[in-house]
Amino acid sequence: GTNAHLILEQAPEPPEATTTPDTSPGGLAAGGVVPWVVSGRGHEALRGQAAALTERVTADPALTPSDIGWSLISTRSVFDHRAVIIGQHRHELLAGLNALTTGNTHPALIEPHTTTTTGSLGPVLVFPGQGSQWLGMGAGLLDTSPPFATRITECQQALAPHVHWSLTEVLRGGVDAADLARVDVIQPVLWAVMVSLAAVWDHHGVTPAAVVGHSQGEIAAACVAGALSLDEGARIVALRAHALRHLTGHGAMASLTLNHHHAKELLTDLGEPARQVGIAAVNGPGSVVVSGPPEQVAHAVTA
Repeated sequence: GTNAHLILEQAPEPPEATTTPDTSPGGLAAGGVVPWVVSGRGHEALRGQAAALTERVTADPALTPSDIGWSLISTRSVFDHRAVIIGQHRHELLAGLNALTTGNTHPALIEPHTTTTTGSLGPVLVFPGQGSQWLGMGAGLLDTSPPFATRITECQQALAPHVHWSLTEVLRGGVDAADLARVDVIQPVLWAVMVSLAAVWDHHGVTPAAVVGHSQGEIAAACVAGALSLDEGARIVALRAHALRHLTGHGAMASLTLNHHHAKELLTDLGEPARQVGIAAVNGPGSVVVSGPPEQVAHAVTA
């Protein structure tokens, strides 16, 4: 036969897990910005949970922001009263947590009743230029959203002295695609839709900390911010659109993947063949729009 020998002995002890303290400056979260979600059965319980978490985190510098955030959402029960502290560094997360404990406000702290104040974090409404339209846009909201329908009616009344078409008719598909592409139709319509969508957000309690607009979107932004009245905004967008339609065909625009400085150098070097071409817009660090007579713009693009 065959002999075999088997030696049995105790398995070696597993190595002890060692935790490396978070020694990065300010306790930087490895994954960037992280949320700390805190909840309780009531307001006082919520603040109590925040106080307990503050004490726990302060006592153990080895706890990282990301580990704490993960534990809070994966190992804790979630109750009706909640708050979220958002931050990247340990010190800012603890500051937001302390604000929750003491009932104060902090830019990193978000609660259901949090309101936007000057200098704090808050929503920003961005209003685009022409190009975001489609047939039937807003038609559903006219029937389902009273705040939207009310503001559209107000916009229609403000536009009436300056246009010969009905805003609600356009939104309900009363024009064909060709008419909707006309600049003197679509720009006032887009303005009205953007202003009315802002009214819907406001109705639901979303008050922007800031507004910003591009091209004709600047007019909507100014109306929402209160810099222009609805009548003033309607007049500006309608007259601007009429002027643009009369200018159609007399000029051209083109996008160049150059920064502002290099675009100016290009136009200067081209000399007389591009003498009337200028920079119309700077869309980004590497993108500009030039405009001028069609043949000169074409020369600049192909140069």
